[in-house]
Amino acid sequence: MVRCYDRYFTLKEMEFDTSYGFGNAVCKSKKKGTKKEAIAEGLLKEDYGLMGDAHADYRTNRQVSLLAVESINKMRSLGLNLSLGDFAENITTKGVDLLHLPIGTKIFVGDEVIPEVTQIGKECHGGCAIYRQIGKCIMPKEGVFANLVAPEGKRGGKSSNLRPNLSF
Repeated sequence: MVRCYDRYFTLKEMEFDTSYGFGNAVCKSKKKGTKKEAIAEGLLKEDYGLMGDAHADYRTNRQVSLLAVESINKMRSLGLNLSLGDFAENITTKGVDLLHLPIGTKIFVGDEVIPEVTQIGKECHGGCAIYRQIGKCIMPKEGVFANLVAPEGKRGGKSSNLRPNLSF
């Protein structure tokens, strides 16, 4: 079980190597196939996704995407200048072994809405912003996707605020 600890922060505080846990960054974009921008706070809506994000949808099994900072840092070690959201991930984590979470794992980040892992990796459409820039993308192998569900006994249009955290 992974918990998100509430703490307000400034975007300047978000560094790739300073925090551990779930929700190091929350990112969204208005258009699919583009980089996402880090936001100070996001609203996760049950059975929909991150409000205001192009990938949020009632009819998909990939309502939110997660990516570990460790995966981003692998690409940064190739000399790439990458920012949070560049791989179109909604939620960035650190110290969470996302790739080995079984399908169906529920990640507790709030009291009202829970991401439930639906898919690890995806078919690359070859047109994402990072692929166009460098010819390689890590989301097909290291991206984790989830739908948003309510805790047992709390179904019915719930939503949770998700603020990136700096828990140590």
